[in-house]
Amino acid sequence: MANNQSVRRHLDAFTRGRIIGKLEEGRSVTSAAAEFGIAHSIVSRLWRQFQTTGTAIRGFSSGRPRGTTPANDRYIVLQARRNRRQTAGEIARHTAQVTGRPISRFTVARRLHGGGLFTRRPVRCVPLTPAHRRRRSLWCRENRNWRDNEWGRVLFTDESRFSLSSDSHRILIWREQGSRNHPSNIIERDRGAMGLQFLFMDGNATCHRTVAAEQLLESEDIERMDCPARSPDLNPIEHVWDFLGRRLAARTLPPVTIRELRLALQDEWAAMPQQHIDTLILSMGRRCESCLAVRGDHIPY
Repeated sequence: MANNQSVRRHLDAFTRGRIIGKLEEGRSVTSAAAEFGIAHSIVSRLWRQFQTTGTAIRGFSSGRPRGTTPANDRYIVLQARRNRRQTAGEIARHTAQVTGRPISRFTVARRLHGGGLFTRRPVRCVPLTPAHRRRRSLWCRENRNWRDNEWGRVLFTDESRFSLSSDSHRILIWREQGSRNHPSNIIERDRGAMGLQFLFMDGNATCHRTVAAEQLLESEDIERMDCPARSPDLNPIEHVWDFLGRRLAARTLPPVTIRELRLALQDEWAAMPQQHIDTLILSMGRRCESCLAVRGDHIPY
């Protein structure tokens, strides 16, 4: 039986024509089947097909019919682009309500992939105005040729948030490949050790420019490095915060009190490899070049 099925699947057009010729000469279905070594049922169906349609050419099925029309496919992609945080299940339910036809989330995912949309984690950064981009470009142009030892005397600072509860920010969006830093794919975010002769670099937020902050730096004779506002991607301290967060999440016994959290952060800070910090500081030249290449826009750091 297996051999018969195999022959049936590979029965070419020439053989089909020879079988029909034998039957038209008056041969029986049984004798034709025996002569060609195929099942009686195959020859019988072939003969019925010829008598009904006038052809012995095998018709190929296109498979299971699509559950959506081209208009449905365009609507699904449009919904994902309008609200990139929707899940495939939410889009499926919304599409079913509009079209009156049930559709699975797997079908929605396939249609979105066909439309060039894939699930990715969004970039978290602050929005940039043309004035911000100009200041970022100017700052990078002024510091692009700094040597490694010059960057080594900069004290990079900024704030970060650490929580006792799980806070993975596991948000996914639908976006096209190569559009990581497009404004529609960005979620806005809120905004070392000291040695002698260091430059103090902060995030240039409004709170850093208060009279009290300025007086404190002046009283301590601390030289501030002018840094463009809304530029966490130009500050390697952000990667240090990310490193600490991942180290905390990987702990076998996570902290459960504020005091334990503080001690855990201090331990992880002390255990951070110096090579990791050096690598981040040495990336400043590349950051400046990348920022200039995109005319002051966000860079993938």
